[in-house]
Amino acid sequence: MKARVEVPKLRPLKLPRHEVRTLPNGLTVHLVPRGPLPLVAVRLVIRGGSAFDPIGKLGVGDFAARLFRRGAAGMTADQISDTVDFVGASIGGFANEENVILSLSTPSKHLEPMFEVMGKVLLQPDFPEAEVELARRRTLAALTNDLDDPGSLADRALVRATWGSHPYAHETIGGKKDITAFTRDDLRQFHRERIGPQIAHLYIVGAFDMDDVMATVERTFGGWKGGPSSAPVVPIWDGLARPGEVLIVDKPEQTQVQMRIGAKGVKRGHDDHFPLVTMNTVLGGGFTSRLVTEIRVKRGLSYGAGSSFDMMSVAGTFTVSSFTRTESINTLLDVALGEVRRMREKGPSKTELATVQRYISGLYPGRLETNENVSGAIADVVHYGLSEEWISQYRERIAAVTVKQAAEAAQKHLFGGERAIVLVGNAEQLKAKVDKYGPVSVIKPSELE
Repeated sequence: MKARVEVPKLRPLKLPRHEVRTLPNGLTVHLVPRGPLPLVAVRLVIRGGSAFDPIGKLGVGDFAARLFRRGAAGMTADQISDTVDFVGASIGGFANEENVILSLSTPSKHLEPMFEVMGKVLLQPDFPEAEVELARRRTLAALTNDLDDPGSLADRALVRATWGSHPYAHETIGGKKDITAFTRDDLRQFHRERIGPQIAHLYIVGAFDMDDVMATVERTFGGWKGGPSSAPVVPIWDGLARPGEVLIVDKPEQTQVQMRIGAKGVKRGHDDHFPLVTMNTVLGGGFTSRLVTEIRVKRGLSYGAGSSFDMMSVAGTFTVSSFTRTESINTLLDVALGEVRRMREKGPSKTELATVQRYISGLYPGRLETNENVSGAIADVVHYGLSEEWISQYRERIAAVTVKQAAEAAQKHLFGGERAIVLVGNAEQLKAKVDKYGPVSVIKPSELE
């Protein structure tokens, strides 16, 4: 019987107590007192991200969320900024695939007035016409930059090649056609129909008095009404949109090629999460990974290479990414595909596993240093329905992964033929080189607008 790899004994990772209360209107409040610094982080998470944007208005959630603080309850954007900045606080809003998030960071002594500002920003956004137009120009400019950047283009194309028509394929900021068409009424409709207390969780982490902060919460959000009575549900994913295919985004002027290989992954909280995290760190999740060693160190094909699992509520993807000169693309693809195959067939070695277990365990506490980090970590546990010990026992569960478990996870979840390849570069030079990897399609960057 093989001896288990010895991992250094870990100091207990203690989290502050977490108390949950619910207001009569359905808002769930998570109270996490944490000192000694006199600071408080507040995170409001509402189940209404880009996956739920209606067709024809993709990106409306993120667009609206970023405008919340650009004028509310009769206060202008400048007045809100002056009020918040004066006390050293910050307020911001955005959306991701599944949630709309509004955050507040403030010194403890200013929590009550800053909470009042947050309440106005959330409950009474004015969406001033001038701010809407300014946000439109900025968002379109950001989209233009993305379409000009080969790396961003590759990422956008990969989303299409993997998720296809699934709601996770919707770009968070939307597309050019949608952004151009947004109206003030669209933003008001979004706020009226998709922002509500019954699908919201409020996380408060830092130095505060429980009773005082609950009184402030009730005064600020107790009268909040409307919105959905239940959280929207993300549909099940049928699998890769373009399995086995090669999609080239034509950038004729490029002498280098951005490469992405996408495949099916796992959802957040999957039973194999910890074996997959350790295995992938060996494969491509760190600077000393196999992909970096084989692609950068040994062959000088690229400055960077890596792999990652993107895990969401109902599904996830696995991605290998790198870039190289056009003439080296076949070598890069062969090495990347070969390393995935080698990991799938044999798994990591005992030495590799022990090394990444120490690495991950050493980094993890740093992810919980600030109140903002703690609020985000607890919010993830709640949102994804993870176990109560997910945070406190994370390092121990990483350390408990065996070579056999990591190898079995690789065999089960790393792709064989079910993968999509995305390349951004000179299509004329690439087509003949890469047709051996699957049927080739060519699109223009404008098709990803």
